[in-house]
Parts: sequence; structure tokens; C-alpha cells
Amino acid sequence: MTFQSPLPDSKDVIDIMERVAAREIVPRFRHLAEHDINEKNPGDLVTTADIEAERALARELSPLVPESVVVGEEEAETNPSVLAALAGPRPVWLIDPLDGTNNFAHGKPCFAVIVALCQAGQTRAAWIHDPLGGVTAWAMEGEGAWIHEPGGLRRLSAAAPVPVSEMEGSLGSGLRKRLTAKREAGDTTTPARLVRYRCAGQEYLDLARGRLHFARYGGRLKPWDHAAGVLIHREAGGFGALTEGQAPYSPRSGVVRGTLLLAPDANTWDALHRVMNGV
Repeated sequence: MTFQSPLPDSKDVIDIMERVAAREIVPRFRHLAEHDINEKNPGDLVTTADIEAERALARELSPLVPESVVVGEEEAETNPSVLAALAGPRPVWLIDPLDGTNNFAHGKPCFAVIVALCQAGQTRAAWIHDPLGGVTAWAMEGEGAWIHEPGGLRRLSAAAPVPVSEMEGSLGSGLRKRLTAKREAGDTTTPARLVRYRCAGQEYLDLARGRLHFARYGGRLKPWDHAAGVLIHREAGGFGALTEGQAPYSPRSGVVRGTLLLAPDANTWDALHRVMNGV
């Protein structure tokens, strides 16, 4: 049996995320110089804000959990071997310092900071911070999901189950276009409204707040995008699984190819999966 380290005080993590975002991210929003923006791959941007925020988060989060290690998105992009820590026994701080970098770089106010604490391939605690909205959602295994907003603290609840034809959700461009065309042609079995924020963190916030019914992510599933959000959504009462065999999502294997679908419950998950498989 793997020893599980004590979880940190959530307030300490939130304080660090808010402080780092206020220092490294918000002042750079809409003030990036040309040399502050680079491409990791064609169309995949990284900014000075990503790099400096990751360094600061790694430095400040590590002391909260003894013997923990850090796996940050930017480090993992250049050194994928660090992802092996996700399957190991030590606690791992999994960091996406600036989710929605392309939005951020183009001055669009839709980005987030995502942190998960993982151990032995499982997500044990999760936090998503919206620097501009001033809100932070978090969850710990078995303790529900919560959000701290300007108006105070409240418990999160995923959207209630409704027929697929009444749902709003997030899909990639190809499937979104096909389902939209079917809807416009009179097919009333398809979802009512389809979006894509280009920021998984903000989409997970809206899933956990009940503002979106579902989201579907395909291709290369990166753990810093999904580990925290899946836990928060589940603790808010939602249901998520990989479409291949309906296996639960785990960050254990690092970056994997597959399709992840999140829905209000298992029955609506099945209904959505059938609709999406039919186009």
C-alpha cells in the first residue's frame, strides 16, 4: 500500500495561487512585448507569464507537502521524463501555470491557473483559479467541491440532468460543426448550444458551477489540463470517463491519447456518447 501524505491546508494553496497570479500573470495581460511570446510548436504559444508563474508556483508550493515533487507543464514539454513521477509514490504538484495561453497572448480574458496534488497515479486535491474573476474552485477527495467568490464561499454543484436536446456544452471544432449542422437541419436530438473556450480551466469551472452540462476532450489528453478539473467536477456531483471502455480518467500515464467526456451523471453520459458517436 502506498503511503498517502497529509493534504495541505487549501487556504495556503489558494493564497499562493492568487499571489503568483497577481504578481506574474495579471500585470502582463495585454502588456506582452514581442519577446515575451514564443511558439513551443506551430500555434502552441508560451509566454513569459507561463514560465515565471510556473517557477514561482513550484518554489512556493513544494514546502507545503514534505517530499513532494513538481511536474509543471512547461518543464514537461521540454523534459517529458518528469511525467514518470505521476505514477510514483511521492506526492506530485501538477501545475498548469497559465491555462489558455493563446487567449492570454491575444488579450482575451479567458485563462486560468490550475494546480493538482497527485499521488500514486490519482488526483487527491485540486484547485482552479481565475485571476481576472477573482474566484478559486477546489476539491479534496471525498470532501465535495467548493468555490471562493467575491461574495463568499459556497459549495459547487454540477448541472442537473436534462435531455440532450436541452444541454449546453463544449466540443472541439469538427464535432461541433457537424452537430450544429444537424441541429440547423431540424434534428432536435442534438445539444442546444455548443461552445469552446480554448481554456480547459474555465470550462471546468463552468462545469462545476452548473453553467455547462458537458465537455468532450479528444486527442492528446494532458494531465495538467484535466487532473484537477475531473476531480472538482466529480466532487461537484458530475460524472466523467474515457469513452474507451468508460474507464475513469487518471493522470498516472501522463500525456495519453483518448477521449474524455464529462456529463451531469452516468445516464446523460451514455446519451451524449450515443449522440456523438452517431455523427
